[in-house]
Amino acid sequence: MNTATKLSGFALGLAAVFGAAYGVGQVAGPVAPAAETRHDAVDAAHDRPGGASPDHADSHAPAGADPAHLPGGLLVSDRGYTLTPLAAPAGDFAFRITGPDGQPVTRYDVAHDRRMHLIVARRDLSGFRHVHPEMAPDGTWRVASPLAGPGVWRAFADFTPTGGPALTLGVDVTVPGPLAARPLPAPAASATVDGYTVTLAGTPRPGHASELTLTVSRDGVPVTDLQPYLGAYGHLVALRQGDLAYLHVHPEGAPGDGRTPAGPAVTFSAEFPTAGAYRLYLDFRHGDAVRTAEFTVVAGAGDATAAGTPTAAPAATSTATATPTADAGHGAPGHGHD
Repeated sequence: MNTATKLSGFALGLAAVFGAAYGVGQVAGPVAPAAETRHDAVDAAHDRPGGASPDHADSHAPAGADPAHLPGGLLVSDRGYTLTPLAAPAGDFAFRITGPDGQPVTRYDVAHDRRMHLIVARRDLSGFRHVHPEMAPDGTWRVASPLAGPGVWRAFADFTPTGGPALTLGVDVTVPGPLAARPLPAPAASATVDGYTVTLAGTPRPGHASELTLTVSRDGVPVTDLQPYLGAYGHLVALRQGDLAYLHVHPEGAPGDGRTPAGPAVTFSAEFPTAGAYRLYLDFRHGDAVRTAEFTVVAGAGDATAAGTPTAAPAATSTATATPTADAGHGAPGHGHD
């Protein structure tokens, strides 16, 4: 794909403003979504194949805010570490993490079976990819571009530098071209993905860790032989509508621990910092292919939330396809992994 990208300084400024408000306890709900505007096919981004440099004026945690207590992904620079997209050949996406000394970081701890997780989501949450780039000796990370089409995308680098804190840094990139924003799908208790049905049970509660259980079946039969993926039987990413705060989600148990079954249910503890709508992306592996089931949930829905279900709204479905490879993404545009 011939993808040209550029930074969206407005969205970075929005993230920094939100971070300051959240840090002093002034935010009661998610920030309104950043508007997605139309871009001509000929755009200034064409002069920067593969990426651009971040606006460091909006890079750092605001004064008075404790970055350790902010949701992940709101900052491009946190505790001395900075995410910098780099120019790259057409079809590639490249970036670098610099450390407190200003030098590229080249040593990372393995977390969830990888040293680096790159997640991208379009700002209207209609596109999602989870990929794993490779690092060159100079600290440059490179991967085939996961940006699947026009729009403003948020790129999240999820990593732990050796000797440093676990971090999720985020930066906006824009793919030029005509586009139309898509509405967030209605809340639902089930999603269908490539012939699989995934049901969601649990009540998201703002300000608390919430237990969510996702149960996988195929043709009405529970799937009891899920395959490990990233050190678990499922990997869950949660993004808040509006600012796309990246939430900390942890699976219960681990493959081979003698007590965690290989399905059909996978349970997670998710921290929802505020009331509002969130999009959940469950990656699970079965039949040597990784698939993604997607859900919309509302935290703090009050009487609209039925016990044990995300909301009482009519069910909606999410559909994608998969390619049966050892660790491959599925083929639906904008949704996949590597």
